[in-house]
Amino acid sequence: MKINITYKLFAFVFFGITLTLYAQNKQLRAFTLEDGLPQSQVYAISQDDKGYLWLGTQGGGLACFDGNNFKVFNENHGLGSNYINALTTINNSVYIGTKRGLTIKLKSKFLNIELPEVTKISQINEDILILTKAGMYRLEDDFSTVKLTLHPEIDKIQINDLITLNDTFWLATQDGLWQFSGLINDPKAMQKIERGDFKALITYKSKIIASTFNDGTLVFESGDFDNQILIREPLRINSISVLNDNQLWIATDNNGVSVISLETNSELFTLKSSNGLTVPNVKQVLQDRQSNIWMATSGGGLYKYFQNNFKHYSTETGLNGNRVYAVHHTNNTIWISNSEAGLMRIDNYGIHNIDIPETFSEVKIKTITSDPNGNIWAGSDGRGLLFRGNIRVDSFAVDTLKRSKKLIPKTVEVARVLNTENEFPFDWIREIHVDNNAIYAATYSSGIVKFNYSPEMDSLTVYKTYATAQGIKDLYIHDMTKDDKGRIWYTTRSGHLGYLYKDTITHLGAVLGLEVPINTIVFQNNTMFLGTAGQGIWWSNDEDYSTFKKLKGLKEGASKNIYQLIFDNQGYLWVGTERGVDKLELDKDTQIKDAFFFGRNDGFLGIETCLNAVDKDDRGHLWFGALYGLTEYQPAEINQNTEKPVIYLEDVKVAFKSIDSISLSDWTNTNKVLQLNSNQKQVSFSFKTVDLDHPNGVEYRYKLNDNAWSPWSNVATQDYSELNYGAHDFVVQSRNHRWNESEPLRFSFHIESPLYKRGWFQWSIIGLALLALALITQQYIKRIKQKNIKDKERLELENHLLTLEQKALRLQMNPHFIFNVLNGIKAMAPTKPDKMNETVNSFATLLRETLINSRKDTIGLDQEIKTLRHYVEVERLMAEKPFTYDIIINSHLDVEEILIPPMLIQPFVENAIRHGILKGGREGVLKIQFDTTEEDLQVTISDNGIGIYSSQQLKPKTDHQSMALKVTRERLTSISGKDALSISEIKNEDGSIGGTVIVFKIPLETDY
Repeated sequence: MKINITYKLFAFVFFGITLTLYAQNKQLRAFTLEDGLPQSQVYAISQDDKGYLWLGTQGGGLACFDGNNFKVFNENHGLGSNYINALTTINNSVYIGTKRGLTIKLKSKFLNIELPEVTKISQINEDILILTKAGMYRLEDDFSTVKLTLHPEIDKIQINDLITLNDTFWLATQDGLWQFSGLINDPKAMQKIERGDFKALITYKSKIIASTFNDGTLVFESGDFDNQILIREPLRINSISVLNDNQLWIATDNNGVSVISLETNSELFTLKSSNGLTVPNVKQVLQDRQSNIWMATSGGGLYKYFQNNFKHYSTETGLNGNRVYAVHHTNNTIWISNSEAGLMRIDNYGIHNIDIPETFSEVKIKTITSDPNGNIWAGSDGRGLLFRGNIRVDSFAVDTLKRSKKLIPKTVEVARVLNTENEFPFDWIREIHVDNNAIYAATYSSGIVKFNYSPEMDSLTVYKTYATAQGIKDLYIHDMTKDDKGRIWYTTRSGHLGYLYKDTITHLGAVLGLEVPINTIVFQNNTMFLGTAGQGIWWSNDEDYSTFKKLKGLKEGASKNIYQLIFDNQGYLWVGTERGVDKLELDKDTQIKDAFFFGRNDGFLGIETCLNAVDKDDRGHLWFGALYGLTEYQPAEINQNTEKPVIYLEDVKVAFKSIDSISLSDWTNTNKVLQLNSNQKQVSFSFKTVDLDHPNGVEYRYKLNDNAWSPWSNVATQDYSELNYGAHDFVVQSRNHRWNESEPLRFSFHIESPLYKRGWFQWSIIGLALLALALITQQYIKRIKQKNIKDKERLELENHLLTLEQKALRLQMNPHFIFNVLNGIKAMAPTKPDKMNETVNSFATLLRETLINSRKDTIGLDQEIKTLRHYVEVERLMAEKPFTYDIIINSHLDVEEILIPPMLIQPFVENAIRHGILKGGREGVLKIQFDTTEEDLQVTISDNGIGIYSSQQLKPKTDHQSMALKVTRERLTSISGKDALSISEIKNEDGSIGGTVIVFKIPLETDY
């Protein structure tokens, strides 16, 4: 291999020391089989557009990781092979290179293509190229493959990588580095640039970086290969990546990962077995969109690497055990109790074991503090107190020449145990507080003891014990601290609060009104904060701290189970819980303004914190004791990508079946509308925002159409049943743990109305119904018209016949009346010629008028009266008994203007004369009266005869009379209605019959 410029070594030891310090905050978290990874040998890693990590293993198949869970796919699901060498994601499809060829994951299906063992899958422009151990193939649009003919030397050997820069292709093979131009399927000017087993290629600005397996890494300008830089180490390279803009991460199979600065070509740091990796074989390194770096290893599973403000100590970095029950800082030194393995000290020189007496070994030390002299005090579970410090003792030096002694003081380190075996009253110590020359020890169940100890004299003085008799109503003490006024406050298991001041206990009782333990207490600016077990944080700034409020705000901490409380130098309140730690920003009103959670994914690898095992050192660093080690927080600015979350539709189900025929990403936030039939009224949605750092911190809200948003929740599905017909818009949005919101995602669909509910169908039915109704109506009207025509013809015929009949009846004269008139005229001839002439004239006039009037429908009332006069005159002339008559007219109208049917009154007048007056014994009187109103003409005919009922019994029934009266009644009924005629007898005051009166009305009709 040609080498013109060699690899640059480190220039100064100082630089190396600086890098070591810089690397201290690098964190590694391993994901193994216990976390759900199907196989510890991870050979390939890729991130898709949605944010999922895809992992290819050797024997365990394919795994999809969302930051919380691994979803595994293997040969049982259709995967071509469980042995995966390469992965890439393109357009929401996963391309998988295996020992058996290529597998493409298309939604929920796997498409397997048999090829030689695949080493890498590359996308160059629009071409998807499959690099194998036997040449290169191109994937066609129909998922067929075409073997590319590049060069006889490389068409049958292993190709490891392919890149393009400035219209030039670079090919890494097991036999050398190749360069060519032109098209991928029509290479031009192909030449081998360098021999060797080249494993990986990458571009950086205008440079090509080419790594070999055993000869280092070449860096050169794309057009100037001769002026190359060789980075000799590391060797045995598996892959390379450019991360953090200018860092070259080289993954090896025997020495972890080396990180090289591409500005200086010098090594920045390494990640290997000595600083966190359990195996040296790293196959691939990938940086996700949240700036975390992931490492796929052979045998160690998946590692997450991130730079943060936390430094973690555990058994892997020197601790005797991972459970840290107590933490205390003094004189630039951190003291911790380490599981049941005694005390340890951390200073600038490292981690140190502390020798302690045998009687104090293998015990849980729950509290550590120091006195003004720098002595350490530790309280234990069941072994009492440990004092560890220095005392001054006098030593004599002998001067042999002068035969004299000289007193020389020196310092001696001592450790003493104080418990019930040497007159200390209690063995179970929960908390220790040093106040000047007095020491206060809070016990588990016996209250508080005040004492002093002189190490020089090994003298113990117990001043006083504060228990139930002294006012402490709950002796199970959980925490103890001192305020600015010198009061020593304590909290208890039952939620009580109290303080000790000037040897007097003031017990405030259950100030929160809750039967929950108050685990921890802290003061900040005269405000007291209490951390409870399960009920969050409470605070009070009252002078006597008698009223407390729950700490709330727009955001909340990750848990309400509070183990630790401490304020940092910037005023943030740090809260230790069973999930990690929260950093709370409080406003001037003591409300939570913002909340930052740090868990395992954020570098807080201790996970669950221990009760009150927290302290702050002189630099402002916070130290947290936890179940899985000790964590140091170093305040500093960390640049991490906090991009806006992105939400995707995972699945849309209609009638409980997934829609696989469409690409959901192409149908969201577009004008496309999914058309559903009328039976598809059940639609469910699954959506997802992938956050690899805080998968449990993602929340969702959704709405349908213009309805209100749902509340934020962790539920990532929504089901709708019995939806209304018509157009619908489903809108969903997500937010991450920092409450950064994604852009809303919209999916439109339309449910067709059933045929009977569609507008055109309804209008068609209405139209057909109207048409049918119109036809039916038309036919009905036609039938009615025909019936009416027939009825009309029938009625006209009947009317004509009736008219003829009426006219015939009108023409009829009583034959007896005519016979009598003629006989009377004959008798008058010899004796009364004048009367005969008068009678003949009157009779002739009557006959003429009857004949004329019978041809008319109506005549004037004057004409009717004239005819009546002639008729009555003829009757008077022929009557054997004289009678008088009178015709009276009561109307404001002229009688000539009033119209009346002809021959309507004559039958009644005839009845009145013949059957009333002529048969009576009195002189006859006939009265005919006409009265008019605005609407009617009333006719009244009265006589003073024998009465109608007597007359009916006496008169003979003739056809003429019966028919005449019947026809007249029918005429009146047809003209004026059913009750138009009224006939009644006239009764005198003595009860005798005075005659008959006939009254009827007809509608008033005039000729104008």
